[in-house]
Amino acid sequence: MRLFVGLGNPGPQYAHTRHNIGFMAVDRIAADHGDKPFRAKFQGQITEASLRGSKVLLLKPGTFMNRSGQSVGEAARFYKIAPKDIFVFHDELDLAPGKIRVKQGGGHAGHNGLRSLHDHIGESYGRVRMGIGHPGHKDRVSPYVLGGFAKADEAWLDDLMRGISDGAADLAAGDSARFLNAVAQRVAPPRPSTGTRKPPQADAAAKGPAAAPAPAPAPPDPPGKDDRTALQRLADRFR
Repeated sequence: MRLFVGLGNPGPQYAHTRHNIGFMAVDRIAADHGDKPFRAKFQGQITEASLRGSKVLLLKPGTFMNRSGQSVGEAARFYKIAPKDIFVFHDELDLAPGKIRVKQGGGHAGHNGLRSLHDHIGESYGRVRMGIGHPGHKDRVSPYVLGGFAKADEAWLDDLMRGISDGAADLAAGDSARFLNAVAQRVAPPRPSTGTRKPPQADAAAKGPAAAPAPAPAPPDPPGKDDRTALQRLADRFR
């Protein structure tokens, strides 16, 4: 069994903030693939989704970001889920908005939610790092991540959520490459063919050397001198 965890802060005042992008991802998976509402358990909200016939638990810790590990640890111990079978969806300052990466294990890079997870379940869990961009200076990080997404972010954010939902079954199956491809198809779909014609030089090169132009027709010969007598010309008119 897999456990998908979305990181964020509880309460309506945090609902659409950058720090809650993990909650948004899990909510989207639940909306598209679940058939039960979230219920209160493990100091958070939990439900399940069916991804190609496999049951995956979806958890949103309600302990606030810096104590997320308490909720995840309880759920993991209750269901006997190993850290390697847990994927955590979280915001990532070091990735541009809309970018996404999957990583198994490693450090917490100063992220308070991941730091708490390290303390409660170790570091071998998987992470789905969702880029929100960086405000440019460390002193602006806190208000930035706790601030809401701008209007201009709505298009890529919706595409990202759709892609995550599309690829959730691949992630649950352990195929992170196919998961990332599903996201890419939404965030940066391939451009259709434009049908643009080749430049004339290219057409000429494809056909080989150009044929020499046909010679212009020769002008007609000038009329010759008429040596007939007046009587002969008159007779010829009545023939």
